[in-house]
Amino acid sequence: MSIVRVDNLKKSYNKGKVQALKGLSFEVEEGIIYGLIGPDGAGKTTLFRLLTTLLLADSGEALVDSLDVKKDYREIRRRIGYMPGKFSLYQDLTVKENLDFFASVFNTTVEENYHLIKDIYQQIEKFQDRKAGKLSGGMKQKLALSCALIHAPRVLFLDEPTTGVDPVSRKEFWEMLKKLKTDYKITILVSTPYMDEAVLCDRIALIDKGRFLQEDTPQAIINAYQEVLYEVQGENMHQLLAVLRDCQGVRSAFAFGETHHVTVEPGISPTQLRHELQQKDFQSVDIQPAKATIEDCFMNLMLHNHD
Repeated sequence: MSIVRVDNLKKSYNKGKVQALKGLSFEVEEGIIYGLIGPDGAGKTTLFRLLTTLLLADSGEALVDSLDVKKDYREIRRRIGYMPGKFSLYQDLTVKENLDFFASVFNTTVEENYHLIKDIYQQIEKFQDRKAGKLSGGMKQKLALSCALIHAPRVLFLDEPTTGVDPVSRKEFWEMLKKLKTDYKITILVSTPYMDEAVLCDRIALIDKGRFLQEDTPQAIINAYQEVLYEVQGENMHQLLAVLRDCQGVRSAFAFGETHHVTVEPGISPTQLRHELQQKDFQSVDIQPAKATIEDCFMNLMLHNHD
C-alpha cells in the first residue's frame, strides 16, 4: 500500500527560469524509510515543501495518505510531521515550552504521545529548562524530532536532518528512525547529501537537477553498477587526480576519502594504468579493484545524465 504517490510533479522558480522539479513520479510504500539522496540544489527541499503542503506545484499531482496536497492540505498537516533543514523551533522558548507548544497546536498533550518520543526526549530532558537557541547541534536535532513526532504523525518528512551534526549524533539519529519505523510503523521520508546514509534506507531515489537518476533499493542500485572500478592511492593525491583524468582509457576519477575511485574502459588493467602513471612521474602508486558504493553509482549516473 502506497502512502505517498507523486505523478509528474513540476515546480519552477523565477518565472520558469529555474526548474526545481522536472516531472517527478514515484510511490512510497507504507512503513518504510525512503531516502532522497542528492547534492544541494537537487530539488529535495522543494519536493518536501510540496508534499508537506507548504508550496504549490506548477503541475502534476501528489497524494499523502490518500489525500490530495492541494485540496486536503489541512487534514494532511494533521497527519504528517515535518522537520525542515534549518532549525526552526522557537529559540527563546525552553526545550519543554517548545514541546508543549507543538503538542497544543495539534490539540494533544506531551503525556498522550510520550511513548513515541521517550527514547529521544530522555536524552534532552535534563536540559528541559534551557532555551532552544542555547542547545548543541545534536540536542537541537533531537528536540526538533520530538516536536515533529508529538502529535503521532503517520508520515514523517525530515529534510537533511543530520547536516552539521557530529558523527555520534548522526548514528544515534538513524537508530531512532529505525526504531520509529519498526515499533510504530511510521513511514519516514528523509533527504540527505550524505551518500553513506543511503544504505540505511529501505528504498532510495538518487536525485539531481530536479530529476530522479535512479530509484530502487540501495543494494539493487549497487548491483546494477557495471563499470570497471579501481581504487588508486599514491603520493601528491591532488596532482594524481588531475593526471588520472588525462590517462588513456579512464572514464572518470574522483576523490573518495583517502583514495581516488577511477572507472576505466573494459580491458584496461591495473598494470596498464600503473605503467602510464609511471611514465607521468608517479612511481609509487597502489591500484586495487574496488567495490562500488552508492556514491560511485551516483557519480556514474551524473556523468551519463547531463542535461
